[in-house]
Amino acid sequence: MTLDELIPYMPPFQAALNAAATVTLSAGYYFIRNRRRNSHRNCMLATLVISGIFMVSYLSYHARVGYMPFSGEGLIRPVYFTLLASHIILAAVIVPLVVTTVWFAARGNFDRHPRVARWTLPLWLYVSVSGVAIYVLGFIVYTPAGY
Repeated sequence: MTLDELIPYMPPFQAALNAAATVTLSAGYYFIRNRRRNSHRNCMLATLVISGIFMVSYLSYHARVGYMPFSGEGLIRPVYFTLLASHIILAAVIVPLVVTTVWFAARGNFDRHPRVARWTLPLWLYVSVSGVAIYVLGFIVYTPAGY
């Protein structure tokens, strides 16, 4: 199967990856709050893998498709674009935060790791959840032209 044949399946796949990241992030938080460090680590590693797959898929999709205009009209447009703008900005911000958080954990610096993770977790959750919402609005509720 070629990349062009995969294109129609990529947005729902990416939404599923964002949903999976939300679940693994939430589970990781639950585990660390209950002092289950190995389970926490495993969830965070799973989230990193899921997010890495998402990024490859997302960049491949947009390299091939480019910009997809939003077809919603009226009041939903500013709502959608506000959500999209906050998602994009925080997705860029989250990358160095994730790298820093992982770096501290990998180095065993458990004084600094939780200090950064307190910012990383809610922002990463927002990016994951808003990614699913953007998919639902942009592909399910308001289907793009030509889809």
